[in-house]
Amino acid sequence: MTRVKICGLKTPEALDSALAAGAAFVGAVTFPKSPRHIGPLEAATLYARARGRIQMVSLLVDPDDALVTEIALILKPDLIQLHGHESPERVAEVRQLSGAGIIKALPVSTPDDLTAAVAYTPVVDYLMFDARPPAGSALPGGVGARFDWTLLQGRPFDRPWFLAGGLTPDNVGEAIRLTGAPLVDVSSGVETEPGVKDAGLIAAFMAAVDAAAPKP
Repeated sequence: MTRVKICGLKTPEALDSALAAGAAFVGAVTFPKSPRHIGPLEAATLYARARGRIQMVSLLVDPDDALVTEIALILKPDLIQLHGHESPERVAEVRQLSGAGIIKALPVSTPDDLTAAVAYTPVVDYLMFDARPPAGSALPGGVGARFDWTLLQGRPFDRPWFLAGGLTPDNVGEAIRLTGAPLVDVSSGVETEPGVKDAGLIAAFMAAVDAAAPKP
């Protein structure tokens, strides 16, 4: 059964929709350039209603030590998702500094990009394969872009992994069937406009994931 992470939740209504739909992970984006940005204190207040019920993820982009420490002390996430250009060495530092588990997002457009995952295996709990953003984009993800999912067919990885990038209720079933993804991540695909989640789209996404599960 594929598990779902819904990222970029900014309101109690959106968070409650994700909880009600059965998501396994919820993500708070702390990155000022993103339309989904919320600060550590705001995120801690919002996500308090989910603590202990679901895996809480803090998405950061090339964070400095001060931000990592602030997130760890105030938000106390289960996992930190690193979505920038962090090296394996920097990932290990964030892990030690925060005490949180780590998801490392890697941009994908060619088979060589998947090879890069090997270096991160010793220092992460999860990998995430996301579409490489268009040239000139100010955002590392959440732009609705997708990559060639067949690149993942038959590729073994030593950590559980998320498929991300351009997933919607209409295509997530195909994506799971093509890749065998154990985990999927959605943000813009369940929004009516950037940063605005829709309860109906969240429910439809979860239903499509359930429908893609192999039948006994």
